[in-house]
Amino acid sequence: MQNKKSSGRTILAHAVLIILAFMCLFFFYILIINATRSHAQLQLGFSALPGSSLITNLMNVLNDPAIPIVKGIQNSLIVSGCCAAIVTYFSALTAYGIYAYDFKLKHAAFTFIMAILVMPTQVTALGFLRLITNMGMDDSLLPLILPSVASPSVFYFMHSYMQSSLPKELIEAARIDGSGEFGTFNRIVMPIMKPAIAVQAIFTFVGSWNNYFIPALVITSKNKQTLPIMIATLRGADYMNFDMGKIYMMITIAIVPIIIVYLFLSKFIVEGVTLGGVKE
Repeated sequence: MQNKKSSGRTILAHAVLIILAFMCLFFFYILIINATRSHAQLQLGFSALPGSSLITNLMNVLNDPAIPIVKGIQNSLIVSGCCAAIVTYFSALTAYGIYAYDFKLKHAAFTFIMAILVMPTQVTALGFLRLITNMGMDDSLLPLILPSVASPSVFYFMHSYMQSSLPKELIEAARIDGSGEFGTFNRIVMPIMKPAIAVQAIFTFVGSWNNYFIPALVITSKNKQTLPIMIATLRGADYMNFDMGKIYMMITIAIVPIIIVYLFLSKFIVEGVTLGGVKE
């Protein structure tokens, strides 16, 4: 009787997972299908079958002088890659400092960082724009990268992960053995934090890749625009030059790096769960 109940639950669980997977992947499938259809075919309505305009749409995107797609991909990769690397390292380092050290203003520092977390980006956008203009960094990629040094949300995630997975006894043992603080962090703490780093690297990369608000405020030159700005520019073209197939192809190109990064880092989430595990 119990075996029947167990098998019934297993079948139900698999059915739910299949439905959820279908709901998630269906929209990607439609996006790819639409990228193979021409503007005229898309005007006719929905179709689950691919069209014959894949190469045409791709060439239209690559050969459009008004939208340097290759440069946009390069800019987005630079910004997203640097943000993912900087935010994971420095947020983990900040969390390590709060977690591993005891000092008078420890709780005040943690509360201050959490207070910044609830502040919307739109509230500080004008002041941020004035700051980078006064510093001569307007119309450059630096203002899109440097703020990732301080990310309260990633810090909180790293700090929570350290509380559950990083014994303080391990840090004390490393200090007794003569390891320096940066050596302890880089050689001992970072490998233990690999699952958390992989998760936040994925989230940060995707968030930075899809970010439109700040780049739209900062970037004015075409050769420095990121992909979201280029897609919005193409979408806002006049009706006579509007090409739906071209837009779908550009969006398809834009999601490919995200999928590659996820496939590359997702294995570390599973493999790193037991990495560096220490029993107290």
